[in-house]
Amino acid sequence: MIKEKKNPAEIVKRAKKSSDFKEIKKKVSGVQVFILYFTSLIDHKTMEQVFLPYINECEKKTDQAFDINQFKNSIPLEEVMTTQDAKEIEEKLHKGFVLITFENTSEDWLLVNVSNLSKGIRETNETENEYSVTGPKLGFVESLDTNILLLRSKLKSPLVTTEELTLGTLSKTRVAIVYLDGITNEKHIETVKKRLAKIDFDIIWDTSALDEIIRDNSHTPFPLYLSTERLDRICYTLSLGQVVIFSDGSPSAISGPSTLLDFFISPEDYYYNWIVGSFFRLIRIFAIIFSIFSSSFYVAVVTFHYEVVPADLLGPLIESRANVPFPPLMEVLFLEMTIELLREAGARLPTKVGQTLGIVGGIVIGQAAVMAALTSNILLIVVALSALASFTTPTMSMSNTIRLLRFPFIIMSSLLGGLGIMIGFAVILCHLFKLKSFETPYMVPLYPFRRNNFKDSFIRSPYSVINKRPDYLKAKDTIKYSSKEKNKKKEDINDE
Repeated sequence: MIKEKKNPAEIVKRAKKSSDFKEIKKKVSGVQVFILYFTSLIDHKTMEQVFLPYINECEKKTDQAFDINQFKNSIPLEEVMTTQDAKEIEEKLHKGFVLITFENTSEDWLLVNVSNLSKGIRETNETENEYSVTGPKLGFVESLDTNILLLRSKLKSPLVTTEELTLGTLSKTRVAIVYLDGITNEKHIETVKKRLAKIDFDIIWDTSALDEIIRDNSHTPFPLYLSTERLDRICYTLSLGQVVIFSDGSPSAISGPSTLLDFFISPEDYYYNWIVGSFFRLIRIFAIIFSIFSSSFYVAVVTFHYEVVPADLLGPLIESRANVPFPPLMEVLFLEMTIELLREAGARLPTKVGQTLGIVGGIVIGQAAVMAALTSNILLIVVALSALASFTTPTMSMSNTIRLLRFPFIIMSSLLGGLGIMIGFAVILCHLFKLKSFETPYMVPLYPFRRNNFKDSFIRSPYSVINKRPDYLKAKDTIKYSSKEKNKKKEDINDE
């Protein structure tokens, strides 16, 4: 946790690191006036139609001496205040106030409320692909300025720093890099800047294009950066010390460095009690493992390993496949492809029609396939449960990877049975060990082994235990939060 005494000049100096911080210089009655504000937090209509016209009128008046009280009282806005309190200046500046300072004067600094935080926030998009039962429902939209506004309205901290650049020779797309100054490791920030600076692309459609272009390994089906449209998830990744990338025209953001386990963690885990959250996370991990291996395990058992089937289940299994003319491989591929077709068709159709198609189509086609002896009823149950388990993945990018991984395992199991599954698993594991996200190992904390990071991996430990940022992020400030008693002791020591 960063706590430091500042003066107003230091606050302005830190704010200038952000690309959405603007400074306007005017001369009023011979006195240099500096107007400072965050463009993402102010109401531009009020700024352009009320505040700036007033400043321009004052600039024309050169025949009278400058009086700060008269200047303050004549500003045509309701909330105008003077202060020299650095803490108040910092808070107000990050709430959409305009800061006015004067050259060569020790007078109080002016703060004018031109905020946009209370306007239009609820009009933004609710997350559809990452729905949550509890917690905030706000998601990002296609406007970069609105997304930065949403982020700053949630994280009213002077540490939030944005750097903007333009990419795409034809599209001229605005891209913003966001991080917490003083927390995020500078090496990660520089890595992101260098990779984005090297991009020579004609059109940047979405952050997904940036994801593929800047990733450490483009020849992998696994997502290396966390892509999300949820505001709360991005705020959480920033608080850990990750770097976030926004793109104008995209309703999602990407953050990194990310690890494999990050894609199986849902923000809801932190809204429940730690025992309930851990239970749901373990169920989710088990469901993902089941989704990948269930169909291939069925093929291996039916083709090579009948001896592992219990005697009571062997009879129904043989009876269910007695009239099926196809080998297990063709049987499984037929059902898996049917599920994928229903899923794709449901995703492309309007919501209500897609839901109806998925339910009715699945029931009708499944029942008809069993009656026509194209597949066994036991396999139908296995594939249906496998498809259902795949929907527990919190992020869409990893969900697509899991859908893809099932097919190589099915083919390997049809060729070599259980040995084929083990070989496929070993190949995938070796591939995962080689992957990196912004030059950070993808399999942390499993490899390299980090014992302390297991506190928030497979389970979600109590907040009192997970008060430190992950070691692999190498954050400048490793403590996320501490108890009030510890903070009080630190302050007493500093005062002494």
